Amino acid sequence: MSRLTRESLDSRNQILTSIDDAQLALLIGDLEPVDLAAGHVIFNAGDHIDHVYFPHDSMHSVVALTAEGQTVESGLVGFEGVCGVTLFLNEEHSFNQHIVQLPGRGHRLEGSKAMEVFSTGGSFQREVLKFVRSFMAPVTQTALCNRIHTAEQRLAKWLLSCHDRAIGDQLIMTQEFLAIMLGSNRTSVNLAATELQRKGHIEYSRGKITIVDRKGLKKTSCECHEKISRQYSFPKK
Repeated sequence: MSRLTRESLDSRNQILTSIDDAQLALLIGDLEPVDLAAGHVIFNAGDHIDHVYFPHDSMHSVVALTAEGQTVESGLVGFEGVCGVTLFLNEEHSFNQHIVQLPGRGHRLEGSKAMEVFSTGGSFQREVLKFVRSFMAPVTQTALCNRIHTAEQRLAKWLLSCHDRAIGDQLIMTQEFLAIMLGSNRTSVNLAATELQRKGHIEYSRGKITIVDRKGLKKTSCECHEKISRQYSFPKK
């Protein structure tokens, strides 16, 4: 098998594309390409983090669960970051569930190898910690958003956050999945999605959501999306 190079890695993951050649050389032989299906659980809460994941065009939800099984999304990870960040904070077990929200590709790396290179203190450590700092803002902002903003505002914000990370304008997801991510019931999500469609911001049919009017969606969204997106370097859409 030929050895991967920066050119053949074929990843838009901002951590992998930002580290210098010397650090990438330490990682690249151990990076394993993976195809990630929608709904696949990468970690459950309490799972040992055997691998960390670098999304390419897939997107992952970090989900908090209660003992009774109630769920709410507390964060998103796409091409800007890495899944399994608690490992880099000296915690070998996942605090939350990580579930694939939008299917796609990525790379995974054994946790021990990730920590070996992270401990060298080079550009890999710098880029991982940069992502960790950025990720903390959405987590705290989401707690506020879930408390004070309407279902329609939160759905608009969430769709914008997904669109930031998606390659195209179409998002594949069911009402049930939307309800889980927003911590709402299906009726509330359906009403919010229907209103966004009535306004011409989205088209929603059979589990497919197409972003039609991003500017209009931004006007409907609460201010949380703008505050969160400032933490990252997303391409303009």
